[in-house]
Amino acid sequence: MSEFDGRHVLVTGASTGIGLATAPLLAHRGAKVFLVARSAAKLEEATSMISRAGGTAAFGAADVADRTALLAVIDEAERNFGPVAGLFANAGTGGRFTPLAEYDDDTFDAVLRTNLTSVFWAIKRVLPGMTQRRCGSIVVTGSLASERGMPGNAGYVASKHAVLGLVRAAAIEAAPHNVRVNCVLPGLIETPMLMQLDPTAPPQALRDMLGKGVPMGRIGTADELAELACFLLSDRASHITAQSIAVDGGILGTHSPR
Repeated sequence: MSEFDGRHVLVTGASTGIGLATAPLLAHRGAKVFLVARSAAKLEEATSMISRAGGTAAFGAADVADRTALLAVIDEAERNFGPVAGLFANAGTGGRFTPLAEYDDDTFDAVLRTNLTSVFWAIKRVLPGMTQRRCGSIVVTGSLASERGMPGNAGYVASKHAVLGLVRAAAIEAAPHNVRVNCVLPGLIETPMLMQLDPTAPPQALRDMLGKGVPMGRIGTADELAELACFLLSDRASHITAQSIAVDGGILGTHSPR
């Protein structure tokens, strides 16, 4: 019997970065994986890669910030693979770096809609079925910004703080029904979003520069985060819920708890 034994796991933000690393790993371990992102072309490529490797996958293109589109794509996923047994709510946006007093209202609203409200919609949609079946796991991608402040990106920090609160609230509600909800906190993980911090820099120079701020001396990989997400979605994490776990090479450990 495989680790996921044909269970349906839905992954948002699945066309790039952490989502793209996690979806094939889930499929390799026996899940039926439904991939969601905005780019149909990238999703088709990712799904074909999984199928060629012997996995089971399908996709639906949707912007998670569009409630109607998100709910419709979850319906489509369940028509393909049955009830959602695992949700990896991973889609997100970085917003923009600018002082709070100059932060555009529309950008602030858009960041919260993608990073927070879409997660609320997705959890609200799949949680009733999970609690009725008394089985399910939800993993949400937070950030180091879920645990600490940073200057110059109020929308992102606010959204990531709030989504961790949402995870904890959902986890405590779901726990009596044997459903688990956890949050993974990527540190400096090599993804297209991170590498766009300085698109003019040579990639290795940027890795080296960012790695100087990590106690382990390097930035992390999407595969390292994917391992944690798969673990939390699996039965191996059967008594773990309401947790936030960082994959950050020790960065949070350098900050004193209050």
